[in-house]
Amino acid sequence: MNDSKKTSLYARHVSLDGNMVSFGGYLMPIYYTSIIQEHNSVRNNAGLFDVSHMGEFHLSGPDSESFLQKMTVNDVGQLYEGRAQYSAMCYDSGGIVDDLLIYKKENGYMLVVNATNRKKDYQWLYSNLGKNVHLEDHSDEMSLVAIQGPKSRNILQRIASSDLSDLAFYHFIEYDRIAGTTAMIARTGYTGELGYEIYAKTNSIVLIWDALMDLGEKDGLVPAGLGCRDTLRMEMKYVLYGNDIDENTSPVEAGLSWIIKEDKGDFIGREAIIEKMGNPDRKLVCFRMKELAIPRRGFVILKNDNEIGIVTSGTMSPSLEKGIGMGYVTLPHHTPGTEIMVNIRGQNKSAIIAEPPLYKNGTATN
Repeated sequence: MNDSKKTSLYARHVSLDGNMVSFGGYLMPIYYTSIIQEHNSVRNNAGLFDVSHMGEFHLSGPDSESFLQKMTVNDVGQLYEGRAQYSAMCYDSGGIVDDLLIYKKENGYMLVVNATNRKKDYQWLYSNLGKNVHLEDHSDEMSLVAIQGPKSRNILQRIASSDLSDLAFYHFIEYDRIAGTTAMIARTGYTGELGYEIYAKTNSIVLIWDALMDLGEKDGLVPAGLGCRDTLRMEMKYVLYGNDIDENTSPVEAGLSWIIKEDKGDFIGREAIIEKMGNPDRKLVCFRMKELAIPRRGFVILKNDNEIGIVTSGTMSPSLEKGIGMGYVTLPHHTPGTEIMVNIRGQNKSAIIAEPPLYKNGTATN
């Protein structure tokens, strides 16, 4: 932990008794009060996350769009200024380099990548860079907080100058006056609830955090750690790099075919991905336990005493009050309704594969 960096909000986390751990090269709060309490606050009211450990790259130049078309699986040509897109970068093998967000800005593109992949992603992009494309890593000069929950709009609107009711899902406002400083507000998120990501200069993010915490208190806003971020995303079947996807995973297997636009033209990994579309041998599924048991990463999934897969993420769901998980299973065992067993510390416990999301009442698109 001594080698870990501190975000600009580190002092705030300590003052709030945040349980700090090293994650993605930064000291980050796993929880302040409890994972369950913070999880429920996000589902019912609102939670405020420090996600400044994420990486931000800026891409510009006359060939930046064609470069991103080659590097990512989604169709960047569908973006216009003020719109965001979820996508992934793949190797020639079809394995995933990283999943990421792409924002079409006034003077180029901003790419938001996973903290643990920041150096790898930058090197991958740089190694494929063309002459008319400029790549910069802005991660150290930019910070990011996320306010998530059904009351997030009402809270954020009190300090934002723009009308947030006009901001559609996966769109953003590049320049907004918020808490006396300039910030970018994006309507995205990783929880399944209505929410906003706020990007600002590192020296301004504390002002935004303090203003939100002060004005959001009456609406039940609480600081939220990475622990409940994990339980929230599992209830929605949102993948986490390093757990559910990695360089040995095809986006087809991971259930990300909806972001693959094979008709847009050539891109790195296209041939391998198309081949996998026609012949996947496993699929990422979500499941819920039928017995009182908590699945964890690495546990074996069985059908009729035969091993058919492995758990990649698992937890006790605060919303459903039962064990849930995600994992890869061989076909044809991926169909919702399929009865399975999960080997939990030597004992086989019954579970059922379920249609995602497991939590059905999210407000993300409201």
